[in-house]
Amino acid sequence: QVQLVESGGGLVQAGGSLRLSCAVSGIIFSIKAMSWYRQAPGKQREWLATIARFGVTNYADSVKGRFTISRDNAKNTVYLQMNSLKPEDTAVYYCRTDTFWGQGTLVTVSS
Repeated sequence: QVQLVESGGGLVQAGGSLRLSCAVSGIIFSIKAMSWYRQAPGKQREWLATIARFGVTNYADSVKGRFTISRDNAKNTVYLQMNSLKPEDTAVYYCRTDTFWGQGTLVTVSS
């Protein structure tokens, strides 16, 4: 059974930072590309970043330079370091691999 469990969300002031984690089980984590998405109220789900098997990363323009995706294969965990947060970053953040999604973690950025 594949499980993805996000954590690390919360309330932060604009300009602050948060680090999200996504713990994965039920798959061979080290060979999988992992991605982060977010969905703001009333908006479509938006792709943010992907980290491939050997660590190659790609980012959406909206977060490039502010967010960093990383992975720890020993811990079966993918991270999203978010810096210089803005109120428009408020959303539920999800991790994904293949067709599997986590339940999401809420990030709220106050102005």
